[in-house]
Amino acid sequence: MNETKTSPVWNEESLRDPHEASDKSRRVRVMFDAIAPTYERVNRWFSFGRDASWRRQAVRLAGVGAADAVLDVACGTGDLSRAFAVGGAGQVVGCDFALGMLKLAARRPVSRATWCAGDALALPFADATFDVASCAFGVRNFQDLDAGLREFHRVLRGGGRAVILEFTRPARRAIRGAYEWYSGKVMPLLATWMSRDRSGAYRYLPRSVVSFPGASEMSDRLRAAGFSRVLASPRTFGVVTIYVAWKEA
Repeated sequence: MNETKTSPVWNEESLRDPHEASDKSRRVRVMFDAIAPTYERVNRWFSFGRDASWRRQAVRLAGVGAADAVLDVACGTGDLSRAFAVGGAGQVVGCDFALGMLKLAARRPVSRATWCAGDALALPFADATFDVASCAFGVRNFQDLDAGLREFHRVLRGGGRAVILEFTRPARRAIRGAYEWYSGKVMPLLATWMSRDRSGAYRYLPRSVVSFPGASEMSDRLRAAGFSRVLASPRTFGVVTIYVAWKEA
C-alpha cells in the first residue's frame, strides 16, 4: 500500500523533533520517492533560482581537477553530481537510497558520471576511494549525522575533502525572521500545491532546518568525525552554508 495515499509520512507528532524520529530514515526515503517528479522544479521556484548557483559555488570551493574522483552522497536527481562533472572532475559517482530520485538522475546521463543505490550511513565503497565526498541539502536528513560524517571521512583518501551544502539559520535577526516566515509559512503551502504532495515533505523540510545544528556545531562535528581542518562559508545572507572539511594527508 502506498503510505502517502493513506496518511502523511510526516505529521504533527513526528514533526515535533524530526531529527529524533526513530524511523527517520524510512520516512525520508518514502518522502523523497513521493516528491521526486517535481523536486527540481520546486527547488528552482522557491530558491528563486539560487540553488543552482549554490551548487556551482560548492564545486568551485572543492577545487576539483581531472584527476579527482567525486562521490556525491544523497545525490537526489543528480544536480550536484552534474555540476561536478561540468566543473572538471575526472569521475563522479552519485549515490542515493531513494530509488525514485535515482531513476530520474539516471535518465539525464552526463559524461564521467555514474549512479548507484546506497545508504549514506553504510556507503558501498572501500576505504580511501575518493578525493571528494559531497552532499547538497542531504546531511540533515541522515538518521545519524555523526555516523554519516564518519562515512565521508572513511571513503576519502588522505588529503581529500568533504564538501557539504546545507541550509542554515541566518545570523541576523531580521533576515532570519523573514526567511523563516517564508520557508515555514509561504513555501510549504505553495510547494505542496505545486507538487501535489501528500507526504508532508514541505512541512518537514523547513522544520528540519530550524532544528538542525548551526555552522559552529556542524564544524565541530566534522572535526569530531576526523577532519583536520574545516571551512564554513555562508551564502545568501546565511540562508545556506558551504562546508569544506579536509582529511589529513
